[in-house]
Amino acid sequence: MTHHLYRYFPLLENTALELDAGSIADVLHQINQLAPGFTQYILDDNGALRRHVNISINNQLLIDRKTLLDKVPDNAKLYIFQSLTGG
Repeated sequence: MTHHLYRYFPLLENTALELDAGSIADVLHQINQLAPGFTQYILDDNGALRRHVNISINNQLLIDRKTLLDKVPDNAKLYIFQSLTGG
């Protein structure tokens, strides 16, 4: 996760989480159990990934941003980060 997310979820800072494989939705649910409110921060009201949040699985950007059904294989590295925007 990026440093910005640690500001809101300090329990996750400096922690390499080892979670069960499954879909992105499954993994996010596991993170939310450790840091309540996490999914509300990165997902919109429909459960889709917010516009300025990205997730990569082993350096490949998430494809399914709406249903979050992309699979996270065993021993994968998942990165959650916010896009930089502005003008």
